[in-house]
Order: sequence, then structure tokens, then C-alpha cells
Amino acid sequence: MATSTPLPLDSGRSKFKTGLWITLGLTVLFVFITSEVFLFADYPMYHAYRLQVIADRHLLIPHTLAGTLALLIGPINFSSRIRRRYLQLHRVLGRIYVISVFVGAFTGIALATGRPGLPGTSMQAAAWIVCTVAALITARNRQIAQHRQWMARSYAVTFTFVSSRILNLWPRYWSHLGDTFSAVGVIAFTLASLLLVDLGLNWRELTSRRA
Repeated sequence: MATSTPLPLDSGRSKFKTGLWITLGLTVLFVFITSEVFLFADYPMYHAYRLQVIADRHLLIPHTLAGTLALLIGPINFSSRIRRRYLQLHRVLGRIYVISVFVGAFTGIALATGRPGLPGTSMQAAAWIVCTVAALITARNRQIAQHRQWMARSYAVTFTFVSSRILNLWPRYWSHLGDTFSAVGVIAFTLASLLLVDLGLNWRELTSRRA
């Protein structure tokens, strides 16, 4: 009688996913401690930015809540185990994710309107919406493989709201926060995130030869 054993590929993929989520979680924690906590303490270097945040709170609060929801929903909906056992939850969270993306994108553009950072924010928001809408369309068409790929791209853009803040630790970047220089940084992070995800999605095809 033959016995089945887990495929090494599946085991390796599972370990990679676990390592990836741990890395992303640590990045979120690092950025929160080094960038956001100081806003509450009124750290001198952040004082001007803190005043701007307070002035923009009517847009910043829904923008932050929407971005946080999208950030938290991603890992849950990428879980194959949760998706198999709780498909309805997966769908409900998916709808909330889509709404969060639209709210986050449009409030982000509104926050940047009239400021030098508008081109970077607009490009980021456009990429976020396009990838999310593509994920929604493929889900409705039951193109599951394509849906997962577009969701991976969408979440990559979602995570740029965290990863781009790593640059805040660079004094030169921080001194240009909100102007054209930082807008270029946002665009670069968005494009780099999408490129990395596409390389990951197509890695097997890129590294294997046809017989």
C-alpha cells in the first residue's frame, strides 16, 4: 500500500510564506515605533509634521483607518486554510478590503491636493485602485489564479504605505517630506514593490527551462 508524503515544494512554500509574513509584521512594528510613536510625544524633529497631521485629521483619520483595515485583511485573506474553511468570511473581508482601498486612495489624493507630493500620491493611488479592481473582476469571473496574482499586486501597493516610511529615518528624505523629492520616493517604492511581486509570481517560469 502506497503512502503519501507532503511534497518538499509545498513545505518550502509554506515556510517562505511564514517567513514573509513575519518579516512584514516586524517591518510594520519597526515603522510604527520609529515614525508614528514620536507624533504622540511631539518629538522636535516631527513637530511641524505633527501640526500638519492635526490640521488634516478630518481626512487623515478615514485614510488611516482604511489603510489599516486593508493592511490587516491582507494576511487573513491570503491564508489558504482560512479561505477553505471560511469562504464566506473570505468574501466579506474581500469586499471590505476593496472599499478600504477606494477610501484610502481618494482620501490620500485629497490630502495631497495642492501640495508637491500630489504626483507621487496620485500614482500610488492609481496603481492601488487598478490592481484591486483587476482582482475584483477576476474574482467575479472565477479566474482564481489570476485573482490571487492581482491581489498580491494590490497588497504590495498597500504595504508601500508602511515600507516607504522606512525612508523617514534618512534625515535628508525627512527634510523633504511632502515635496517633490519624497514624491519620487513614493513612486519608486510603488514600482519596486510591484516589480518584486511580479518576479515572485513568475519566478518558476523565469528559472525553469522547457524540455
